[in-house]
Amino acid sequence: MITPFRIDVPQATLDDLRRRLDDARLPAPLPGDGWDTGVPVSWLSDLVDYWRTQYDWRAIEQRLNDIPQYTTEIDGQTIHFLHVRSAEPDALPLLLTHGWPGSFVEFLNLIGLLTDPVAYGGSAADAFHVVVPSLPGFGFSTPIVGTDWGTERIARTWAELMNRLGYAKYGVQGGDIGAAVSPEVGRVDPEHVVGVHLNGPGPLPPMPLPDDELATLTPLEQDRVARINAFMAEEFGYIAIQSTRPQTLAYGLVDSPVGQLAWIMDKFREWTHPRTTLPDALLDRDTLLTNVMIYWLTGSAGSAAYVGYAQQGGWGRTPANSGVPTGAIVFAHDVGIRRYTERENTVTRWTDVDRGGHFAALEEPELLLTDVREFFAGLR
Repeated sequence: MITPFRIDVPQATLDDLRRRLDDARLPAPLPGDGWDTGVPVSWLSDLVDYWRTQYDWRAIEQRLNDIPQYTTEIDGQTIHFLHVRSAEPDALPLLLTHGWPGSFVEFLNLIGLLTDPVAYGGSAADAFHVVVPSLPGFGFSTPIVGTDWGTERIARTWAELMNRLGYAKYGVQGGDIGAAVSPEVGRVDPEHVVGVHLNGPGPLPPMPLPDDELATLTPLEQDRVARINAFMAEEFGYIAIQSTRPQTLAYGLVDSPVGQLAWIMDKFREWTHPRTTLPDALLDRDTLLTNVMIYWLTGSAGSAAYVGYAQQGGWGRTPANSGVPTGAIVFAHDVGIRRYTERENTVTRWTDVDRGGHFAALEEPELLLTDVREFFAGLR
């Protein structure tokens, strides 16, 4: 059964948030108060003040509820999703999967462009019906049920969702966790998936790379390997925590909105491009805060961490190639390398671009949209 869903946050919940923000105890700045030790107090305190005094959740809530939303139960798990059908009769269904620390909010500005291209100066031939599920354990796809939410189970859940919606043929797209789940949808449902499109695709090469293999890479690919090494040395801590102690971490994040904000903003600064530009200079503050609100209002910090990084049983295996045509776009921040992606996927389109970061749908929606349209143009 599919049930219409509306976001309706009790006023008491918003009042509680306001009290917590008013009474927040921020840490003393560390020497220099720079990003090398984490989110600077000087920067975050200003964003917290904006959250307290200017951010209007009720206006955002109304805009979100203008988008058709639903829930359904699959394999015991509540799945929340957006579903916007195009008026174009030949539109292709497209399933979009977000990552961590993102949410369905990532795709909001793409929905109109995908479903109604004519209204934005495009062609009716590029129209999509859009389905945007919230990953299990994320946002309104909570509480989490069961212990084995690896990419294959999520992929089977997505395939069942598309079946319930009556879509016999569809495409899939995703980044971050979505870039791991989307190819898996092609593997579990190859008779129905016409194409897989990824931003920031994996898998990553086995590290460290031998010198002779490294020498065969292009300068661009060698730069990506160097940044993978830097990530493992400087940024891996959050994965270590989320994949081993998600419950312990959750106590702090679901109790402190400032803690939740800082945990997510750290990644928006590190993974947007250029890295030296502050997140709220690249993306508007309301968008950043709305994404954080999805985590805060649903208390999903722990289950999102658990689903995103605790299911490591399949790591290190090489999945079977589904044979489904796969396209990839790699923005400036990301580190996908074609030869490693091709070990598991039938790559028919690969695009490297010199700008944009990990949150492609938010940072470079037009570039992502163009690549998605051109990839699926021959697969309809």
